[in-house]
Amino acid sequence: MLKSVIFDFDGVITDSEILHFRAFNQMLAQYGIEITIKNYYKTYLGFNDADCYKLLIHQGLLKIGEQQIGNLVNQKKKIFERLAKTEGRIIEGVRDFLKMLEQNNVPMAICSGSLLTEVEMVLEEARLRHLFEVIVAADHVKKGKPHPEGFLLTLQRLNENREEAIKGNQCIVIEDSHWGLEAAKAAGMHTIAVTNSYDAEQLSMAEKIVARLNELSIDDLQQLCS
Repeated sequence: MLKSVIFDFDGVITDSEILHFRAFNQMLAQYGIEITIKNYYKTYLGFNDADCYKLLIHQGLLKIGEQQIGNLVNQKKKIFERLAKTEGRIIEGVRDFLKMLEQNNVPMAICSGSLLTEVEMVLEEARLRHLFEVIVAADHVKKGKPHPEGFLLTLQRLNENREEAIKGNQCIVIEDSHWGLEAAKAAGMHTIAVTNSYDAEQLSMAEKIVARLNELSIDDLQQLCS
């Protein structure tokens, strides 16, 4: 039985992956580094900011010590927030899907590799914050996707005020990347992929793949958890 839907954020609820890419490059420009959009989507998109910088350091592209990563995260956060305030938008079909879940009393949560302030800012401006019972962001975990820590913590927080605990196999995770799908499967949850960032072939591990969330009915979701 379906008991909860857990959303990734960037590329699922908001069309912000390209804004993260631009903010990432603006911040890296001071080090003479530019990541192509093809390489960003292939290599970096699924990671949180700190893990992206660690990877760049290990690749020998970013020549700084890991102790400086926190400063880079803060710099990129400020650039992203400026872009999101003027150019961020909610993806087509999302509002209808969220309304359907609300009407059917399905608890909703977010598990994102973005910072909490970034997620909260976009949701508040879109007037969607009240729909989400739990938000787990990069600030809350030690290991980002594809590790399942974020989804397991989301489930733990969903269960904090419930008499009857929600189980992992009663949750559907909606993701736009294979990193997120891997994490959800490792957490024992059902998966739906939306083709906002990658084509269907690259998301084939998902149990169901859609182009827009409003293609899904409540029966579709219930069947995944039956």
